[in-house]
Amino acid sequence: MTEALETAPSRSDAAAARNLTAVASGKGGVGKTWLSITLSHSLAQAGRKVLLFDGDLGLANVDIQLGLAPEHDLSGVLTGRHDLAHAAQRFEAGGFDVIAGRSGSGSLVNLPADRLAALKSELRRLAPRYDHVVVDLGAGIDGPVREFALMAGTCLVVTTDEPTALTDAYAFVKLCLARDRDADLRIVVNMAASEAEGRKTYATLLKACQSFLQASPPLAGILGRDSKVKESIRHQAPLLTRHPNCPMVESVASLARSLAEAP
Repeated sequence: MTEALETAPSRSDAAAARNLTAVASGKGGVGKTWLSITLSHSLAQAGRKVLLFDGDLGLANVDIQLGLAPEHDLSGVLTGRHDLAHAAQRFEAGGFDVIAGRSGSGSLVNLPADRLAALKSELRRLAPRYDHVVVDLGAGIDGPVREFALMAGTCLVVTTDEPTALTDAYAFVKLCLARDRDADLRIVVNMAASEAEGRKTYATLLKACQSFLQASPPLAGILGRDSKVKESIRHQAPLLTRHPNCPMVESVASLARSLAEAP
């Protein structure tokens, strides 16, 4: 890790990226990409101009879940073939723009420090063209992933009740707060068996954060289990398009409203 990557982001950087919402997790398989897509769709339905940025370079699948075949993607930006704005593609069915990643093209972790910094700067310059930019980050707690999480005004840390998911979510929070005590980290409990079980899961994570980090990341939302989510992913169609009236839609809409109403 270079010295540049160990420098905490400045408050001016955080202010410049206030309309960025990063969606992160320590562990894969917790529904992070699905949430990023559904959150973007919900914000767009509320009349916001939205960009969904697929920052999971090595395992990028936003385009797969949406059934997109992008002409340009993030790999072209990283190789200098085109700029970030040129990589944005309209997803007409959802009313938002998408910058797709490229599966197998490496990861943020493997990007040279100068290229990582350039990508962050370019995203920061592009962000003011939108009301909201949702950044779907790769799973894990590596430094470059945290760099993107910390440049966002808000970072949603997604977990489930699985012990490994909770452990990795805690590790992600710990490392982010070690870099920036003022980071706006909020917890999303996904795949909860019930509201009560979701609150128990959050309470477990909160207790660890309070005991060992002297921090209390707030609960952003509890999302239940819904077979329609898997069904929509299998059909490469957003949940809001395929099942617009299912309970999960309102749960994500509530989360979207909280982000849209934030100062």
